[in-house]
Amino acid sequence: MKNRWTLKNKKALVTGATRGIGRAITEEFLELGAEVFVVSRNLKDVDKMVKSYKDKGFKITGMQCDVSDKSEREDLFKRIKKDWGSLEILINNAGTNTRKKTLENSDEDFDKLMNLNMNSVFDLCKKFHPLLKKSGKGSIVNITSVAGITCVGTGSPYAMTKAAINHLTRYLSVEWAEDKIRVNAVAPWYIKTSLTMPVLKDPLKLKAILDCTPMKRAGEPVEVSAVAAFLSMDAASFITGEIIAADGGFLKYGL
Repeated sequence: MKNRWTLKNKKALVTGATRGIGRAITEEFLELGAEVFVVSRNLKDVDKMVKSYKDKGFKITGMQCDVSDKSEREDLFKRIKKDWGSLEILINNAGTNTRKKTLENSDEDFDKLMNLNMNSVFDLCKKFHPLLKKSGKGSIVNITSVAGITCVGTGSPYAMTKAAINHLTRYLSVEWAEDKIRVNAVAPWYIKTSLTMPVLKDPLKLKAILDCTPMKRAGEPVEVSAVAAFLSMDAASFITGEIIAADGGFLKYGL
């Protein structure tokens, strides 16, 4: 029974893997025995991360890939197919935000968010479906946001992308269950990363965030990676289509 609580011998692909939540997921998966393929837009960050963990004895490889670019996604798929032939875990983590009000978003802002946050996830799920199916125990975990569930003032285009991925998660969980592929998502609230620190360092914004968070703090990246790891384990073999909030109780706050 214990071997259900491990990722040993599983192959995992993590996008946006060199920073923040993606880095925490990579570290957690390596510690739990997975072989991890990491991707990021910055080649130096990928090479540095791969070398660091290889030197510690972990099984890790990677490549530069801007997942918002269709041709680079195709290159990524070809590399994974060539090197591994199958895939147990796909973690769609790469994403960004403009943090602008609706009327302030340009067409370029909108297209950037749609391409990276939404289009890339849809395409990667489709591309890697054959390899996930081949594994016989496929798991997709999408990192979304509570912004895709309720209004948090972080920008409507960003919220649209996360709401779309939340529903994609539900839809694929039904459609691909017969292929033995589970599809779940983790929806964080404010987590201490380089993307959120400019907000968390603002005293007024921080107070507003903590006032509606029952646990009265921002989350840590490892508190998201732990959920992603569980959802990828055989221990979660009957869980699919779920959107699990890592939010310190934010979504339950009603007063």
